[in-house]
Amino acid sequence: MPTDRYSSPLSERYASREMQYIFSQDMKFTTWRKLWIALAEAEKELGLDITNEQIEELRRHAEDINYDVARERERKVRHDVMSHVYAYGQQCPNAAGIIHLGATSCFVGDNTDIIVMREALQLVRRKLISVIAELADFAERYRNQPTLAFTHFQPAQPTTVGKRAALWINEFMLDLEETDHVIGNLKLLGSKGTTGTQASFLELFHGDLGKVDALDPIIAEKMGFDACVPVSGQTYSRKVDTQVANVLAGIAASAMKMATDIRLLQHLKEVEEPFEKNQIGSSAMAYKRNPMRSERICSLARYVMADALNPAFTSGTQWFERTLDDSANKRLSIPEGFLAVDGVLDLCLNVADGLRVYPKLIERHLRAELPFMATENIMMDEVGQYGGNRQELHEEIRRMSMEAGRRVKEEGLDNNLLELIAANPMFHVTLEEMEARMDPQLYVGCAPHQVERYLETVVRPVLEANRDALGATAQINV
Repeated sequence: MPTDRYSSPLSERYASREMQYIFSQDMKFTTWRKLWIALAEAEKELGLDITNEQIEELRRHAEDINYDVARERERKVRHDVMSHVYAYGQQCPNAAGIIHLGATSCFVGDNTDIIVMREALQLVRRKLISVIAELADFAERYRNQPTLAFTHFQPAQPTTVGKRAALWINEFMLDLEETDHVIGNLKLLGSKGTTGTQASFLELFHGDLGKVDALDPIIAEKMGFDACVPVSGQTYSRKVDTQVANVLAGIAASAMKMATDIRLLQHLKEVEEPFEKNQIGSSAMAYKRNPMRSERICSLARYVMADALNPAFTSGTQWFERTLDDSANKRLSIPEGFLAVDGVLDLCLNVADGLRVYPKLIERHLRAELPFMATENIMMDEVGQYGGNRQELHEEIRRMSMEAGRRVKEEGLDNNLLELIAANPMFHVTLEEMEARMDPQLYVGCAPHQVERYLETVVRPVLEANRDALGATAQINV
């Protein structure tokens, strides 16, 4: 790694080698050449004077890119596509005259972008499925573990650790649906010409509209797509980039939600992300165990969500049939969005696989608040069994709850709400009877059942249908 110039942390620290390859120069320019081959084959099939020998020559040099020739040519002509047409022609002198025949730059540029984004989305999808699988195992393992639930980060009715994980899973399942939708609807640009009218191809085929109409479907099939876009200017609609970026932003938001919950739970010492034997939490405070993985998820996720604005602005500012102010922005926003999400998902895999739960601390926090949770059941029993007035009982419990809370917060004493209720003549319940109701399992409602049903009817069928995609592993660089 060079030390005298800037290098992107997305490639040096966060993104996997697999995702980096998808956005590499090798992937880009070999795809250009495959598209030129597909175009030549399609044109030959439709009757143009292109020989099998020319196509074979193109195939022989599809992957040995002569970068030095292309770079030197680009310094002279200031055009990347024509530089690579020239470089390819140097290797394929017999086919040089038919390379890029009838096409404009976006034939290779835009079609490659769609191909690359589909490859990247498929990698994202595989990792997303593995994250869901890890969290599903975690949710099942802790489906019965009561824990204090929060609304407004204030103690509320209990839930279970597994139910909380099911909420994380649900966010990622929604992202999987969106990912599948976008992948399933991606179409190549095809061969539309300089303003989308296919005029150059109409000229090549001597006015034969049938052959022009047949060209795009042949190219799509050769490149592994169902279809090309039905209508366009010179480029595919930049709204496609917006749709892709929004999928990435959605995944980032789901990951941030999970990571933020884990950071709060680690503060409470109820849950802890993986912490390696020799890991240092702080340069000053040797005892610290900072949730650095979850913090990094949140940091990268924030970048991805903000990055999603770039394609939206680009989409809205495309002039007529095209302009070029998308190029520099697109070279940054799309690859970096994918590289960042790749890093986020690797971190999610790592965290979900090694998440530790501390039931004793969970129980301690829960029991400190459980007397408040039990009051609703006590109040209902008074109304149902003894004919009490619900409003009067509610006011009396509210008053005693405030007193018990004041004692805890101002005097640092234990919660004595149960003693206050037992001593109050409005309530027909003993302290022993109330303490018998302090089993946390009595207050988690349907949470364990909800987890089991959700995993069985929603999550496991999706994982089973995608079992070939399971097994992604993550290597955290720093």
